[in-house]
Amino acid sequence: MAEQEKTLADKTAEKSTSEKVATREKTPQGKPGENAAGESPVGEEVKPKIKKSKSKRTVTEGRAYIQSSFNNTIVTITDLNGNVIAWSTAGSNGFKGAKKATPYAAQISAEAAINKALLYGVEKLHVFVKGLGAGREQAIRGLHSSGISIESITDQTPVPHNGCRPRKARRV
Repeated sequence: MAEQEKTLADKTAEKSTSEKVATREKTPQGKPGENAAGESPVGEEVKPKIKKSKSKRTVTEGRAYIQSSFNNTIVTITDLNGNVIAWSTAGSNGFKGAKKATPYAAQISAEAAINKALLYGVEKLHVFVKGLGAGREQAIRGLHSSGISIESITDQTPVPHNGCRPRKARRV
């Protein structure tokens, strides 16, 4: 009886492995136009694909956009055409909650963005600052501390020229 149980267990194990092998054989491996063995149809030769190595473009001069809100600081570095090279935020550098709004978080995110941009050969930056957050000045200091020369600093914070219509006057 023990022998019958072993043989039954062996048979189920063999069956499950043979099912796995059968399913592997049923799905053809390879590219379209090839058979299951990976061979091309008769008379045709398949050339191996040659991958081009992507060369990173070199950008010597760029723009740094610092958007500083009351909740987060976003630093984006672009080339002169506006194509993004590198970006970093306080949240992407591990700060969560109220810590994202601190000047220290803004400095760390600016340094992280610069480290990514240095791979492209950035040497000069024009800085554009937008927003009223606490990290405005500290983010500029973080950019300057990396050794990249800052050509200009422009404040682009939107200022209302009269703003929205105020609430009606309260009658007491």
